[in-house]
Amino acid sequence: MAIFFTTPVFIRYLNKKGKVVVDYHKPGKPNVPRPAGPVLLIGIVISEIILYVLIPDTKIIAVLLTTIIAFIIGYIDDLKTMPGWFKPVALILAAIPMIALGSHGHSLGLIFDSAFIPILYIPLILAIIPIVGNTINSIDVFNGVASGFIIITMIPLLASVILFGNVTVFLMGLPLLFGTIAIYQYHKYPSRIFLGDSGTLLLGSMYAGLSIAGNSEIIGVIALLPAVMNSFLFLSSVKKIVEHRQVKTRPVSISEDFKLVASKEPSAPATLVRLILARGSMSEQEIITKILILATFSSVLAFITIVIQYFFIKGMISL
Repeated sequence: MAIFFTTPVFIRYLNKKGKVVVDYHKPGKPNVPRPAGPVLLIGIVISEIILYVLIPDTKIIAVLLTTIIAFIIGYIDDLKTMPGWFKPVALILAAIPMIALGSHGHSLGLIFDSAFIPILYIPLILAIIPIVGNTINSIDVFNGVASGFIIITMIPLLASVILFGNVTVFLMGLPLLFGTIAIYQYHKYPSRIFLGDSGTLLLGSMYAGLSIAGNSEIIGVIALLPAVMNSFLFLSSVKKIVEHRQVKTRPVSISEDFKLVASKEPSAPATLVRLILARGSMSEQEIITKILILATFSSVLAFITIVIQYFFIKGMISL
């Protein structure tokens, strides 16, 4: 609720300070205030602190510190455009609280079993936080996509966490879910505020932290498949870590009637949006709908995986 009611005030503040960016996909190319990261962070921090007072579990502090560090890294990039390597490398720091406070397991949950990897699990955590943080950052290409994506994919993640018995992590995830729902009201098409890197890295890193603390990494990955595919396509075509805004040949272009068209340039990077546009031009709203449908589909797959895991644990399914 705090995020929902304070965001309009923050929008006015950003407009007053001139902290706006151009929305190139709209007629007239309006200025939109950015970033929404600070208001998201304040709401989530307040909620998690209250939860820690009620349930003094170090996992709450670990995930909260991971979230704050990711926010700071994103906010630095909001203030000054950093090199392409900055966010992936810096986000390794955000993973350290999860390890230092022992807020992770020693087994990686698989679909039909789990792998006991106490030593390998540490570098895995150092990879998961940067990958998921940057994955959500890279999917934030249109109004409401990143926030809508998190809302949809949080549902199977929370279902996995509560079903397999980690009530504390489930409660830790509620501020992220409801905070994102609140900001979505202003981020959805047509956006009144953009998340910025501080907002997207916050969302992605907290999502990753919750999946680690709740032993639900596989469920989280399955739910995020379209966003993961987008990152993979971009990196495999560009063949190096680089900011999207630093790419010289854009993957899509805008027609005179403000429809988006896939680039025919061989040097243009491959992205999820370019694939969606392969069959013809679409409006921004149509593309947003397609991406969120893909998120819903991958979340359904995650739910199916949860059911399989549950029946396997109960001994009703065997290999």
